[in-house]
Amino acid sequence: MSDLIHKPLDPKRAYDQWLMQEKLPVYGGYFVEDLATVPVATWNRRSARGAYINLEGTGNTNDCYVCEIPPGGSVKPQRHMYEEVIYVLSGRGATTVWQEGSSRQTFEWHAGSLFAVPLNAWHEHHNGQGDRPVRYVAVTNLPLVLDLFHSMDFIYNNPFQFTDRFAGEAGYFNAEPKSLVGRFMETNFVSDLPNLKLIEWKERGAGGTNIMFEIAGNTMIAHVSEFPVGTYKKAHRHGPGAHVVILSGKGYTLMWQEGGERIRIDWKPGSMLVPPLMWFHQHFNAGGTPARYLAMRWGSRKYPMYGLAWNQEKVDKSLRAGGDQIEYEDETPEIRRVYDAELAKVGVQSKMPAVARSA
Repeated sequence: MSDLIHKPLDPKRAYDQWLMQEKLPVYGGYFVEDLATVPVATWNRRSARGAYINLEGTGNTNDCYVCEIPPGGSVKPQRHMYEEVIYVLSGRGATTVWQEGSSRQTFEWHAGSLFAVPLNAWHEHHNGQGDRPVRYVAVTNLPLVLDLFHSMDFIYNNPFQFTDRFAGEAGYFNAEPKSLVGRFMETNFVSDLPNLKLIEWKERGAGGTNIMFEIAGNTMIAHVSEFPVGTYKKAHRHGPGAHVVILSGKGYTLMWQEGGERIRIDWKPGSMLVPPLMWFHQHFNAGGTPARYLAMRWGSRKYPMYGLAWNQEKVDKSLRAGGDQIEYEDETPEIRRVYDAELAKVGVQSKMPAVARSA
């Protein structure tokens, strides 16, 4: 399994026709080793450089792209009828957002920031550095929207304003996050995701922590999780399109269909993977520092996309109880043996609890 596989396009599909017009590289496969080094090409429509990344796990429901803004540059202003969640990989800058007929507002961001521009609002991204490019990664639901309407004019030249999401109100991106039930938070901007304080998610095991974000009134949302040195998370499965970006740590992920062969993906900061629809996947910290990752995905609790969204009641519940999670005592013993061997290579002591196998 190699990194950066060029994905073939289907000329009969509206979304793939769009990709052909963009004239950018389109990468497929199961993972990307490092988003910081993904080759990008001139992107005339945006006055930037870019590449699309459409991994197998999306199920053609959402997509991803990397955009690089040149030193001191700005992307061309645009609005569009699809949702987009953005994570800044490197550099610093600002984004200006406005509705037709309203005043403009600008907010600043830097490496580690997460945000979403409200649906169909005008926006323009600016590189605040004159000596180096900015690079960000974005996950969108354009494939679903474009395959449904197959009209670029409808998507990019539609005057409708979603004022229930954004009416041009000042301070939209500076408002205090609103805490919801449990580990859920509603926000439009997270300044420093790698250092955000998280909340324990004991159901996922091994001392892991997490926060789930409802963002900009979207159906597409995000979450961030961290797990300690010497631990791994319980295997689980859910819907398609969860783009997992590694923020810190070193380790690997196993992915498999029920009854199928396991695929191993080794990762580091900047790696990205997308587990396919209802494939089990399990994340392992095999380094000497805590491992943290961001997942940009379907799964809003406020605006669920049935058939695509996670079943939040099942995702951290045992298979034996009707859920979609494999408890430690139910996993194949080989998983623990391999993990212990990986820790021994780097001189790290396992902190995993002893388990009694289920009958």
